[in-house]
Amino acid sequence: MAKPRRSALVLSDEAARHPFLARLPEHVRRADRPFDPRPFWRLTRDDVRGFATAYVACTLAVLVFLI
Repeated sequence: MAKPRRSALVLSDEAARHPFLARLPEHVRRADRPFDPRPFWRLTRDDVRGFATAYVACTLAVLVFLI
């Protein structure tokens, strides 16, 4: 005897172009503001300088520990 096949009980929206988006509720898919592809943070010179300083300091600490 074959088991009954379980299908998803999710209503889908054909206007959504992706199957995952089609299964989401309308209030989740709706965007209150348009998508902005620009990042919300900028990499500044101070960020690069801080990373370089920490990298060099850690490298020197490891070398001093090993020698």
